[in-house]
Amino acid sequence: MEWTINRTRLRGRGNLAPTGLVVLASALKCLLNSKLYYKLTHCIGKVFTSVVNIATILIDIKITTDGLMEYTLENCQKIVDEWVNSVGVRYFSELTNTAILMEEVGELARIMARRFGDQSFKDNEEDLNLADEIADILFVLICLANQTGVQLEDAFRQSILKKTDRDRDRHANNPKLFSDSGAKE
Repeated sequence: MEWTINRTRLRGRGNLAPTGLVVLASALKCLLNSKLYYKLTHCIGKVFTSVVNIATILIDIKITTDGLMEYTLENCQKIVDEWVNSVGVRYFSELTNTAILMEEVGELARIMARRFGDQSFKDNEEDLNLADEIADILFVLICLANQTGVQLEDAFRQSILKKTDRDRDRHANNPKLFSDSGAKE
């Protein structure tokens, strides 16, 4: 059996090729057009349907030549939307997601204060993970973008252009940025 996904050829069974997830997604996508899919969804129900929906969205997302998914902002918005609508049931309200964002930023601030600031970790905080907290913030920001119709790639592109135009000379002429003491002046 052979599957082709965005010009990346993957072989079934003998080789899980670039990623097992892509092969799984491809196999599930093949089921979408078969009677087996309908029998499985009838028997297993929403759980299987959610897995197939997530697998389908992963297949529709651009795959690089080495078989890895490109985590562009656009792709991340698709993944989050599919996850929220299948696993999460629905989006929380915009206000609730804003409060959750503040909570996640607070968790990041706790790690930053302890790792890079003057505070020390409490006994139960040793395993706090900086990358996890940043990813949690990104997830909630993507939820808010999806809910409000913001295309993050376009918004980010515009933001970089604005900052470049506005701050080109300001930062280059800031003596504080060239001193050893930095922000502590």
